[in-house]
Amino acid sequence: MRIKVGVIFGGESVEHEVSIISAIQAMNKMDEEKYEIIPIYITKEREWYTGDMLRDIDVYQDLSLIKKYSKNVVLYYRDGSYVLQKKKGLFKPVVKEIDIAFPVVHGTNVEDGGLQGYLQTIGIPYVGPNVYAAVCGQDKTIMKSIWKEANLPMTKYTWFYDSDYRQNENEILDRINKLNYPLIVKPATTGSSVGICVCETEEKLKEAIDDAMQYDTKIIVEEVVENLKEVNIAVMGNYDNQKVSEIEEVLSSNKFLTYQDKYIGDGKKSKIKGFAKVPVKGNSKGMASTNRKLPADLDKKTKEAIEEIAIKAFKLLGSSGNSRIDFLIDGKTNKVFINEINSIPGSLSFYLWDAKDINFTQVLEDMINIGIKDYKKRISKTHSFETNILKGFANNRLKGGKGKLYK
Repeated sequence: MRIKVGVIFGGESVEHEVSIISAIQAMNKMDEEKYEIIPIYITKEREWYTGDMLRDIDVYQDLSLIKKYSKNVVLYYRDGSYVLQKKKGLFKPVVKEIDIAFPVVHGTNVEDGGLQGYLQTIGIPYVGPNVYAAVCGQDKTIMKSIWKEANLPMTKYTWFYDSDYRQNENEILDRINKLNYPLIVKPATTGSSVGICVCETEEKLKEAIDDAMQYDTKIIVEEVVENLKEVNIAVMGNYDNQKVSEIEEVLSSNKFLTYQDKYIGDGKKSKIKGFAKVPVKGNSKGMASTNRKLPADLDKKTKEAIEEIAIKAFKLLGSSGNSRIDFLIDGKTNKVFINEINSIPGSLSFYLWDAKDINFTQVLEDMINIGIKDYKKRISKTHSFETNILKGFANNRLKGGKGKLYK
């Protein structure tokens, strides 16, 4: 009997379209002899839909087709099963049952612990980071605080809330100006290089902060690494076991890897193998389209240092599944700095594993197996007690009486 895998993607995020690409790539590479693939698309309006048509990239060029031909559903636990049930209609029948959820989501509201919290609340097994790891992986201030405590090498930084900046701009600027220019300004909890800017002057810094505050309530400002070489590595596993992929060097004409670099490419029309039969706008291969040198040109010592730091960083955050960890290297001094983790990376970083002769189908199977193991460990722990402190509670105590709550 095949395992029923609900692949969840989309959502209210600036990386909505990237998630669609990543999910369709993954669904096209899953072993359909082992898995029944059930696509679950979340619209930008947070409505959930399912249907086989959602595996075709062409459908997303006209979203009205989705509402017309696929089924609007809710996912919940019923009678020992996890079901997708129609939201509309007289009888609201169950459309599908799911054994395990596989989020292929990026960015705010989906990768950041929100979706994981829902899945964990209803109790369904799921692939990837749990709530805590997802939160830490999305919020750069929390992420860096944990890594700083463990003395992982990072660039100097500071962060602040948008409200604090509006109330005490000069105080915040004084703190920022203790760092060395050039500086890079980022929204702290978003992804895909949206709202990011490199600043050479305080005037440019102010403009960048105003722009970043359109996307987030938390802003982080970091020193820029000179003579920059940017490299990435993927880590597969959980807190118990880990393995690392090949290391890539990402190539960009910009001072950091932009949204254009990551996802749009050269802007030409291109066909996607296994996707649509007609061209789609842009080089829509997700992170697989990024210009890169794979494997990266690194000496043995630097490569081993990156691998060691990556595994430590992954474990410190309690990550699970397949994460990509980004590093910055000063090309002149060869000093390595850890930059950030992507808990559910674009294209699931399959190309980094492919360079180690681990194909995408095997990557997906490994991720599902880790998700199942995480679920078994989770349910083996005690999360509630049979006792009920409300039993025998006098009714008047619940209505404002003078009864004392048990201690």
